[in-house]
Amino acid sequence: MASSSKANLTDEDEEEEEEVEHFDDFTLASSWERFISEIEATCRQWFADGPKNLLEKGAVHLDSSSKIYKVKSDLKDAAKIYSMEYYFEINNNGNIADWNCTLHDLQLCFGVKEFLVISPQSASGVVLDAPEASKLLSAVAIALSNCSSFWPVFVPVHNPSRKAFIGIQNMGTVFTRRFEADRIGSQVPIKFMHLEGLYELFVSKFAYSALDHPVHLFKVHLIMKLTYRTLPNDDEDDGIQDADAENAASETMPGGGNHSRKHWDDDCPWSEWYSAEDPVKGFDLVSTWSEKVVESSLEMAEMENSSPHEAEKWILTPNLSPNLDSSKGERIGFASQLQLLVSALDMSFEAQFMEDFVSVENPGSDNLKSSMVIPPPTVLDRVLKDLLIEGPQFPDFSKGEHKSSRAIKGAPVESLFAQFCLHSLWFGNCNIRAIAMLWIEFVREIRWYWEESQPLPKMPASGSIDLATCLIHQKLQMLAICIEKKRELNEEFQDCLGSNDDVFAHMEDIQDGEESTSFHAKTQGFDGKRDSPLILEGFDGSKTATSKLSTNSQDVYSADKSTSDSKRRGSAGPVGSMKLLNSCQSLHAPFTQNAPLMTEDMHEERLRAVEAFGDSFNFSAQLERETLSSDMSAFKAANPDAVFEDFIRWHSPGDWENDGSEADGLSKNLTEAMKDDWPPRGKLSGRMSGHGNLWRKIWNDAPSLPAYEQKPLLDPNREGEKILHYLETVRPHQLLEQMVCTAFRASADTLNLTNFGSLKQMSTKMDQLYLTMASTLRPLQANLLCGNSETIQDLRRLCVVFEHVEKLLTLAASLCRKFIPAPRVYEAIFSDYYDFYLPNMGMGSADVDVQKEFDMKLQLRVNEREVVSNMFTPPTANQSWRKVLSMGNLLNGHEPIRREVIFSKRDSSNDHHYAAGTRRGTHMNYQQEIETYRMYICGTSNDLRVALSITSYD
Repeated sequence: MASSSKANLTDEDEEEEEEVEHFDDFTLASSWERFISEIEATCRQWFADGPKNLLEKGAVHLDSSSKIYKVKSDLKDAAKIYSMEYYFEINNNGNIADWNCTLHDLQLCFGVKEFLVISPQSASGVVLDAPEASKLLSAVAIALSNCSSFWPVFVPVHNPSRKAFIGIQNMGTVFTRRFEADRIGSQVPIKFMHLEGLYELFVSKFAYSALDHPVHLFKVHLIMKLTYRTLPNDDEDDGIQDADAENAASETMPGGGNHSRKHWDDDCPWSEWYSAEDPVKGFDLVSTWSEKVVESSLEMAEMENSSPHEAEKWILTPNLSPNLDSSKGERIGFASQLQLLVSALDMSFEAQFMEDFVSVENPGSDNLKSSMVIPPPTVLDRVLKDLLIEGPQFPDFSKGEHKSSRAIKGAPVESLFAQFCLHSLWFGNCNIRAIAMLWIEFVREIRWYWEESQPLPKMPASGSIDLATCLIHQKLQMLAICIEKKRELNEEFQDCLGSNDDVFAHMEDIQDGEESTSFHAKTQGFDGKRDSPLILEGFDGSKTATSKLSTNSQDVYSADKSTSDSKRRGSAGPVGSMKLLNSCQSLHAPFTQNAPLMTEDMHEERLRAVEAFGDSFNFSAQLERETLSSDMSAFKAANPDAVFEDFIRWHSPGDWENDGSEADGLSKNLTEAMKDDWPPRGKLSGRMSGHGNLWRKIWNDAPSLPAYEQKPLLDPNREGEKILHYLETVRPHQLLEQMVCTAFRASADTLNLTNFGSLKQMSTKMDQLYLTMASTLRPLQANLLCGNSETIQDLRRLCVVFEHVEKLLTLAASLCRKFIPAPRVYEAIFSDYYDFYLPNMGMGSADVDVQKEFDMKLQLRVNEREVVSNMFTPPTANQSWRKVLSMGNLLNGHEPIRREVIFSKRDSSNDHHYAAGTRRGTHMNYQQEIETYRMYICGTSNDLRVALSITSYD
C-alpha cells in the first residue's frame, strides 16, 4: 500500500513539474490570439519595408490598374488558411481622385488608398458565415491597432457574384469608419433607377425617420459619371470576317456579287479585293459632372433631365476589335493571301511546266487534288472577264505608286500582270493548282488577242519597254506594241490593195516635191515625227538630229539651195553650219527608225555575247548591224553626196578628229559659216580608219533609202510569237517568283492609296515597308532562289511585317473617316495605339513594359464634342425595342450603359457630437470637416451596386 501511494504521489509531482516547465504566455493562450499575433507581425513587416522595398521583394503589379501593386501572405487559424493581401501605390501622396481610371474597385467604392483584404483560401474566396466574417475583421482590426496603423481592411462576404464586402478602419483614438458593399444583379426596383430614389436611399442612412426627408433639407454633395456606348452599325458586323473566310473558301471572287448592305470600307482601295472588319467597334463616352450640393430630391429629378452636354468633362475611349492585335492569323487581307502565295512558290519547284500541276498524268497530282481545289469554270470565266474585258483599257500606271515602289521589280498595280497577280491571291485560296489553271487560261486568252490583232487590255501600245519592271510585264508590254504594229501593217496592206495608184503617186510627190521636204523640216520642228504618212509608228526622228540643230539652222537651210536638194529624201533639216566633205552642201540630219525594242532577257543575251567574244569593236557593230545599216541608209538618202566620213561626223563625232575649226560651227551664223575654210579639216579616229573596219563595210553595202521605205527594224510577227512561246513555256518557279514580287508591290500600292490623314507614324511605316520588301525580294528579282531556300522563310517573315502594317493602316483609315472634322482626336488615338502595338511588331524597346490591353482615355475639347455626339445616331426601330429607356440623361436618344454617383455628407468637427472627441484630440483641427457618410452607387436598369462608408465617434 505504501509503495502504491508513493507511486501515486510521484505521478502527481511529475504532472505538477510538467505544468511548470510548459508555461504558456497568457497573451497567446488561444489560437485566435496567435492568429492576431501573426497578422500583426506580417503587417509590421510590410509597414517597415515600405512600397519600394516591397517591390524589390516581389510585389505583383495589377493588370486592372496601372499604379496598384499587392503583396500576399498566407495565415492559418485552426484548420483554416486565409490569404491576406496588401494593396498599395508607389506614390502614396495626395488624395484619391474620384473618377481616376487607374483606381482599384475598392478604392473607387470606399474612397481609400492603401488597404488590406483578408479572405479564405477556398473555391469561392468569400466568407459565407457572418460570425466568421466579424471574427476575421476584428482580428485584423486589433492587429492594426497594435501596429498603430490606419490601413482599412475588407472581408469579402456572401456570394462572389454580389461583390459584397464588409470592412473597418481605425482613424485614430476618436473615429472609426465602417464599410459595407452589396449588389443587386437583377430586378432593380424602379425607384432606384432614378436619381431621385438614389438620393433618398442615401439620406435614409442618416435621417432619423422617413418623415424627415420632406421636412428637413440635407446638404448632400454629389458627383456623377455617365458612360455611353455607340451602337454597332448592324448585328451582322461581327460576322463580316467569317463571311469573308467562307467566300475565300468557296472561291467567290471580289466584285462578283452584289452586296445588299454597305460596308464601312466600300470606298477604301482594298474593297475591290476583300472587305475588312472595322477595327473600331465603337466608342465609350464618359461624361463627368463636377461636385455640386443638392438639398432636395426635386433637384435630383431636374438633374436627371439635364443633357450630357452640360457635363464638365467628356472622355472618349475607343473599343477596338480583339482581332486587331491578335497573332492567330485569322484575319483575311492581303497579308494572309500573300502567305499562301509564298507557299505556292515553295511548291513550284516540284514541276517543270505549269501544266504538270493540273495534268491527270502527273503522278504527284493525286496529292495535289486532295488538298488543293480548283474553282469551277464559272468562277474562272468571271475572273478572266474582269481581268481582260472590264476596267480601263489604258490605265494610269503612276496611280498609287509609292516613291520607293520602283525599287521592287514587279509590275505597276494597274497593269495587266499586276491585276492577274491580285486576282490569283483570291482564286482557289491561292493554291498552286488554281494558279496553274488560271495562268494557262490567261495565256490562252492572250494568244487570242494576238491572233485577232485586238488591243491588249490594261497595257500601253506605245512607248519604250520599262526595264525596271518584271520580265513578264515587259513581255506583255512588247506584245501590246507588236499587236499595234501588226494592226497598222494589216491596215496599210488593205489600203494598198485598194488604192495602189494613189499610193505610188503620193510617193512620187514626196520624192520630187522640194516644197514638201521643206515643209516637213520646218513645220515638224524636228520633234521626231515621221515625214511620210506611210512611215510605221516606230520611225521617229534621229536622236542626234535634234541635239545638233542650232537656232539659225532654218536660215542656213533656206539659203542652201542646189540641185542636190531635189534628190534629198527623209531629211529632218541641216545640222548647224556643218558641210559635206565632197561638196559645199549643208549636212542634213535624216529621219531614222527607232532602235528595236528589247526586253531585259534580250539585253542580257547581247551582253553575254559581248562577254563571250570580248570587247571587240567590230563585234559590237555586228550586233547593231541592222540599226546601223538603217541609219546609214537614211543618212545617204538625206545627203546624196555624202561619204562615210560625213556619216561618222554626224553619228559618232568622237571618232572624227579635227583641228577645232568646226567645233564652233554650231554657234556661228550663216555669214560667218560661209567664210570658213572648206572642206573641213580632220580625219577619222584610229578604230574607224583601221583596215577591215566593219562600219565602212556596212556603209558600202547600205542602200540609199529613207526611213519610210526601209524594212521595219522590229518584226512584230516574229517577236509576238517569241513572247507567246515564253509565256506558254515559262518555268513554274520563274512565274511564281515574278508573281510574288508583283503581288507584294501591287498590294502595297493598293494600300498606299488609303486616306489616313496626316498620320506621320503611318507614313513612316509605309516607307519602311517598301524598303523591307525591296531588300527581301531582291533574291527573287535576281533569279537566285532555289528549293527549300532560306529566302522562303524570309518571305514568310515579310508577310508578318506586311500584316502588321496592314492592320495599322486599316485602323488609321477607320479613325480618319470617323473624325475628319476633329483631326486631333484620331491622331491622338492612333498615336497611343501605335505605341501600344509597337512591341508586338518586334520594334519596341526591351526596357518598356508591354501593355496587355489597349485602354486609352482621351479628354475631348469643347469643339470636338459635336463630332462625337453625332456618332450616337438615334436608335432605329430595330434597335430601340431591345431596351426600355428608364435612366434619363439621354444623348441623342441613347441612355447611359452605366451610371456612377457618389453621395457624401460632411459635418464640421466642432458643430456636432463629434466635437467632444475632437477637442480632446490634439491631431485634428477644430474646423476640420469630416466625411461622415459616403455612398458610391454604380448601376444600370438591370444592375445596381451600392457601397456605403460611415464615420462614427467611438
